Amino acid sequence: MPKIKNKSSAKKRFRLTAKGKVRFNSANLSHMLRRRSQKMKRTNRGTQIMSKPDARIIKRNFLRNV
Repeated sequence: MPKIKNKSSAKKRFRLTAKGKVRFNSANLSHMLRRRSQKMKRTNRGTQIMSKPDARIIKRNFLRNV
């Protein structure tokens, strides 16, 4: 049997917390920030925890070995 590998793109975009939740960087903060509201820019700072249904898909299909 060959080794089961993680998707390289997923390794760069997602991390697992100590309890197994999926953490990700929020989008919409790379350019054209003038037109976005200050509230949107503030809430999108840092990382966020992914919802359970989405996290289940990511863990099952992309982060198999973690």
